[in-house]
Amino acid sequence: MSFQSLPFEPRKIVATEARLNRIYEAAKLGLKGDALALASGMLPTEYSQLCELDPVADMAAQKGKADGELEMSLCLHRAAKEGDAKAALAILQHSHGWVAKQSISIDVDQRISITGALKAAESRVIDVLANEPSPRLKQEVNAEHHIQR
Repeated sequence: MSFQSLPFEPRKIVATEARLNRIYEAAKLGLKGDALALASGMLPTEYSQLCELDPVADMAAQKGKADGELEMSLCLHRAAKEGDAKAALAILQHSHGWVAKQSISIDVDQRISITGALKAAESRVIDVLANEPSPRLKQEVNAEHHIQR
């Protein structure tokens, strides 16, 4: 068995105008990394090599990202000026770091045992009735107290 050499010629990646436009458009749509490379018609390794060898490719990606952000920012600002409260809130939160006040509502649901409440009430009544009323009360009211059980 003999080894035969297969002809291999690596693809030469050059920053042509068409390739730079594809990088720009993909970055403008928000693609990054491997997705940007594949959408531009390159393998991820080819894209990273191109960016290393030709800084214009990286600049095309940065320009596309900036233009995409600008376009969406203009849409949000236009909607906010036309009265869209959600758009205005999104601008405040993401661009200006605004955070809405947090309010906490605590509902306490207490359950009272009827038998427990009756026992507590009975013990209070017994305590009051077991004590002799003050002499002043006897003189003014002349009331008799009877303990019921």
